[in-house]
Amino acid sequence: MTTLTEGAAHCPAAVSDPLLRATVRHSGPRCTALALVSMASTGANLSLPVALGRALDLLLARDPDGSRWVLWCAALVLAVAVLDAVETVLGGTTNARATAWLRHRLVRHALAVGPRALTRFGPGDLVARLVGNAAQAGTAPATAAALLAALAGPLGAVAALALIDPRLAAVFLIGAPLLALVLRALARDSSDCVTRYQRAQGRIAGGLAEAVAGHRTIVAAGTADRTVARVLRPLAELSDQGHRMWHVQGRAAARAATVAPLLQLAVVATAGVLLARQHLSVGELLAASRYAVLAAGVGVLVGQLSGLVRARTAAERLDEVRSEPPTTYGERALPPAGTGRLELRSVTVRRGGRTVLDRVDLVVPAGATVAVVGRSGAGKSLLAAVAGRLTDPDDGEVRLDGVPLPELDRRELRRAIVHAFERPALLGGSVEDTIAFGVVRPSPARIREAARAAHADGFVRRLPDGYATPCADAPLSGGEAQRLGLARAFARDSRLLVLDDALSSLDTLTEHDITDALLRPTTGGSRLLIAHRVTTAARADTVVWLEKGRVRAVGPHTELWRTADYRELFGSWAPVGTGRADAARDGTASRGVPGGEGR
Repeated sequence: MTTLTEGAAHCPAAVSDPLLRATVRHSGPRCTALALVSMASTGANLSLPVALGRALDLLLARDPDGSRWVLWCAALVLAVAVLDAVETVLGGTTNARATAWLRHRLVRHALAVGPRALTRFGPGDLVARLVGNAAQAGTAPATAAALLAALAGPLGAVAALALIDPRLAAVFLIGAPLLALVLRALARDSSDCVTRYQRAQGRIAGGLAEAVAGHRTIVAAGTADRTVARVLRPLAELSDQGHRMWHVQGRAAARAATVAPLLQLAVVATAGVLLARQHLSVGELLAASRYAVLAAGVGVLVGQLSGLVRARTAAERLDEVRSEPPTTYGERALPPAGTGRLELRSVTVRRGGRTVLDRVDLVVPAGATVAVVGRSGAGKSLLAAVAGRLTDPDDGEVRLDGVPLPELDRRELRRAIVHAFERPALLGGSVEDTIAFGVVRPSPARIREAARAAHADGFVRRLPDGYATPCADAPLSGGEAQRLGLARAFARDSRLLVLDDALSSLDTLTEHDITDALLRPTTGGSRLLIAHRVTTAARADTVVWLEKGRVRAVGPHTELWRTADYRELFGSWAPVGTGRADAARDGTASRGVPGGEGR
């Protein structure tokens, strides 16, 4: 029977994948129980034909023991039914637990990698891998355990034929290589189409996530039909590969359906000849016919092998996520006397073969507010990410209070540097949970103080359940969502606050009031602001002007304003000598800085 198992051995190399091996080890006890139950069910199925044959022979001979053998047969049928039910439950729970373990492990890894994972895969494809592919890979332990029983059935049936009469086993084994070829072809042909199918799924998921994120732009531009067509463009390939998978399995099933009945017929015909020559009894003929069916029953093997092919291909896509190295951290702590001095030393960052930040040198003095301005694509948001170690530079070094960021302990780093973003993720079950997210031992008083500083307390109290309102049920505008993100940042004590365009959706008055709160001497720490508004830049202690990934100039806003190119950044051509009263009429006066806000 070795030739029959070659086809199975071609694919169950799937379990040689390191991730699948780890999943099988994690599910070890359940896999062992499932394998034992499956083997017990197979044993009961293998015992039933010989018991039926024996009972038939005894009944034909009018032997009183015939009734006892009939009871044995009934008991075996009942045992098969019970074991099959237990096997179904164990298989389902094993799949669920293995999938949950895989997702937990991979989500933790993706979070440890950080934004780099989204940069490589995109949010849609990454979610498709962590959800769909993890579920497919999670079936590997139960499938592998069941495959042992699926192999034991044909092997045991051939052995039983040999025990009844070696000539029956010999007749079957003559055609066994054909069945092995069927299984081998199935494993080989399935692998490629399953890989293409899952990749097409990932592309559709990526396009859908992108469309959902930009749904307002799509509606405003009237491009919904074109967007649907673009998102579903891989659907044709998905359909082709899906049909190809069915064709591969259909061909395998058809070939098996052609070969298996011929083998069964050959075994039964041989048994009939032996019966005619009185080498077999009627009961043994019955048992032999049943064992021929079990020995040729490759349909179960086809299903198990197809499942392992899908699991292996899914695991390969998960391995691509795991191949991204996680962000490593050191063990150092910040000096107790530090107050948030940030230094970027010759920082260079490349993306897609392009240098986005080129040898940037920047110092944010302790307790100071530094605004970073520049045209779109100048590298402002990337600089903010580097400053808070949301990404690491390809060259250069970033220090906080004299300590290189990679040498800091992870908790120390995340306590020391706090971010607020243009589109904050409102994490948490309620508005209060969202503001308290990441705060160690938050108190209601602290949460409300942070909300007041971000000018969020007023609209939060007007929500249906106030601070207990679930974020999903809170009708928030873009500016209100930004204020919740700012409140979350204000609720944490930090040495460096990085605002990545986190004031962009606020009205001018609210922005002015929040900036006042930021600049209070009691706030503590340093502030790095990615600014698009002239009012924000004007209120900073220092402005860093980025141009094409390089620092073009550093200085107070009043000095840089004398440069026409700098004024053009804000769409403003106001003369340098514009007075305070003129600026006030524009609603942009701040610290006596001339100029109007660009639109």
